[in-house]
Amino acid sequence: MNPLTIIWIALPFLIGFSIYLLPKVDRVLAILIALFSLGYGFTAVLLPEPLTLHLLDQFGVTLIVDQTSGYFILTNAIVTTAVILYCWAQQKSAFFYTQMIILHGSVNAAFIGADLISLYVALEVISIAAFLLVAYPRSDRAIWVGLRYLFISNIAMLFYLVGAILVYQANQSFAFAGLANAPPEAIALISLGLLTKGGIFVSGLWLPLTHSESETPVSALLSGVVIKAGVFPLVRMALLVPDIEPLVRLFGVCTALLGVGYAIFEKDTKRMLAFHTVSQLGFVLAAPPVAGFYALTHGLVKSALFLIAGNLPSRNFKALKTLPLATPLWGALAIASFSISGVPLLSGFGAKVLTMKNLLPWQVIGMNVAALGTAISFAKFIFLPRSSEGQMKLKPGFWPAIMLLLGGLVVANIVYYDAYTLKNLLKPLLTIALGWLLYLLVIQRITWKLPRYFEQFDHLIGVMSLMLTALFWWGVI
Repeated sequence: MNPLTIIWIALPFLIGFSIYLLPKVDRVLAILIALFSLGYGFTAVLLPEPLTLHLLDQFGVTLIVDQTSGYFILTNAIVTTAVILYCWAQQKSAFFYTQMIILHGSVNAAFIGADLISLYVALEVISIAAFLLVAYPRSDRAIWVGLRYLFISNIAMLFYLVGAILVYQANQSFAFAGLANAPPEAIALISLGLLTKGGIFVSGLWLPLTHSESETPVSALLSGVVIKAGVFPLVRMALLVPDIEPLVRLFGVCTALLGVGYAIFEKDTKRMLAFHTVSQLGFVLAAPPVAGFYALTHGLVKSALFLIAGNLPSRNFKALKTLPLATPLWGALAIASFSISGVPLLSGFGAKVLTMKNLLPWQVIGMNVAALGTAISFAKFIFLPRSSEGQMKLKPGFWPAIMLLLGGLVVANIVYYDAYTLKNLLKPLLTIALGWLLYLLVIQRITWKLPRYFEQFDHLIGVMSLMLTALFWWGVI
């Protein structure tokens, strides 16, 4: 397994640069890398015990492969494969596939990195590759959105790097385990960097604009996979260092509520999905021991939803109510919305039940409110009009990608088949029914438009300072 892991980590970078030199086989090489990751991810999920690799020496690179990271790796593999299928007939350049595979490899590295410096390198490469994909259309808007993402990411990682140096100063090691003996300011700096990078709470409000303004396949990659590269280290830290777990769980609840609060009143489809990415990341963090399965479910469903949203006749919910969708397209949209809402027979149901069972008592009310908000939000899609005669102009690779992602939601449902008890079935169904009722009777009549004050670039930087102060305060008490 050790040599396979080294090959698996190195191959995307080797092939990524080779793609640029062999443009005629760019798509084939890209999908082969994604399928290799798919096989490795399945192997990791089935590992009986975690695999730990120490490269160089005790102060060098540390890698940990376990079931949790296996779920994240599977997410990366399936979503990347789906996006490649979606783009197959769209004449994307070799440069696009090069950046996609380098991004894929960097995200994989972040999912198994267990030392602060190798994680830093992986996250920085992710930032560069993601920026190049966001800016790929080369329009002024795309370049500005990409640069805005890159600036915020780099500032956050500067805080992270200072924290990593403080951990080394205290332990003579960059390993995650050293966080247990690190000074409070080191935890605060590292946490701020990861919270911002992962799109968590107010530090993550750069996310809605970046994800909603990117091209459809890039939005699917960002929300389905890339954003989790900042979230996974927080999960790993919470599992390795018990003192950090309460902080991670607290941010999980706050993030779930903040994201869903915005999503309920959002009138733009892609921005609503982006805010819901923020909210669902809160579910991932709220129960670190079972974060992997929830991350897999969210990655599949959110990528599918972004691909579908990119093929709707309008981004405006008000306009969509007057434009009946073709029944097959509405069906795909409904299945994805059912899964993220927690309807049985799809993996979103099992993931939500498993997460709720692993909450602490003080988290329960907040996460139930967030679950109700999720049902309200996706009622906007479920109750859109449909018609067998509706127009359906879809990208050539749309259906292969959607079938892979939605099929994954059905297959992944078997991971937690113990969820199917009468009690577990009734609660989500009642929550969804209440959410739909609130949407039909109240929410769809409200015309509120929430301000974008905190999404502005200068305010995002200011919020980082406030978050750092709050984290220092947490560490002191």
